[in-house]
Amino acid sequence: FATALFFCSLRLRSLCRLQRIQAHMMSTQVEAEVLLEKVGRAGVITINRPKVLNALNLPMIRQIYPQLKKWENDKETEIVIIKGAGGKAFCAGGDIRAVTEAGKAGDPLAEDFFREEYILNNAIGACKKPYIALIDGITMGGGVGLSVHGRFRVASEKTLFAMPETAIGLFPDVGGGYFLPRLRGKLGLFLALTGFRLKGRDVQRAGVATHFVESKKVTQNNLDSSNIHSKNRPSRKKPNILKYNQVFLLFSASSVEGIVQNLKADGSEFANKQAETLARMSPTSLKITFKQLQAGAALSLPDVLVMEYRLSQACMRGCDFYEGVRAVLVDKDQSPKWNPSTLEELSDQTVEQCFSSLGEKDLTF
Repeated sequence: FATALFFCSLRLRSLCRLQRIQAHMMSTQVEAEVLLEKVGRAGVITINRPKVLNALNLPMIRQIYPQLKKWENDKETEIVIIKGAGGKAFCAGGDIRAVTEAGKAGDPLAEDFFREEYILNNAIGACKKPYIALIDGITMGGGVGLSVHGRFRVASEKTLFAMPETAIGLFPDVGGGYFLPRLRGKLGLFLALTGFRLKGRDVQRAGVATHFVESKKVTQNNLDSSNIHSKNRPSRKKPNILKYNQVFLLFSASSVEGIVQNLKADGSEFANKQAETLARMSPTSLKITFKQLQAGAALSLPDVLVMEYRLSQACMRGCDFYEGVRAVLVDKDQSPKWNPSTLEELSDQTVEQCFSSLGEKDLTF
């Protein structure tokens, strides 16, 4: 009897454990990473990974793209709204860790992620319907690509915008080569090279956001293209925290080395801080980014994304990206060992090779 009772108890514990596993799997499946819904005549996309600041991965891209195209051609849908869940972030970037592991292993994800992300970025830029991005909270990297090419970008006092890619051996992609050089003066180049963070109203004043609305009012129920356009005209004021004339003078140079020389020669607190920042960045990333923005100023968004796809694959073949992710995101020692370690060691020919055609593997739309 005791033996039978023991085995019965064992089976019961196993059954309970199985039920707990099944319950966890079901709850994971229910918690969709992207929520797609119709609210009146608006198509609403909610990025739903708040625990990882709504980081964008490939399955999410594969959900958003077809739905965006469907709504674009649907007569019952007048506008498309995209927002982030959780209150902290719109989207803090792409799922870089997954891409890093894939790149190391030669997994196709390192190609597929960038390719499909850039195709989505282009679709947003070409969308015929008003596309409204509610960038309420952290908006970086991949989150910029989901927002900045749309017709309306609505910032709030909680918005934190940055393109910090040069710190991880990458470059400001997702169409950064298109929108950054189109900001006034040398502001785009400054943001691209330093990863400087814009906050709140300065996101609009810099021209990244088209409008500013208080965070508590940023809801899908009271925002549509007409009332955004009429009630929240873009500000003509310059950002409080950016010294435009100083940025223009310091970042007006024909090379990254020239910018560094300008910063050191200036000697102001602002200039010294930027010089220190650039000294921490990947020299390869800085030179690629400088050339990317130079070229992108005269290209269409689709052509910029083709160029950036080539650059993304050059970074996957190199070493700085993996070292940058290790230092900043994995070990978090903030001490990357770049190769080459100085701007002077990096030849123009090496930089030029990063922009070379991939032949049949080039990005196409």
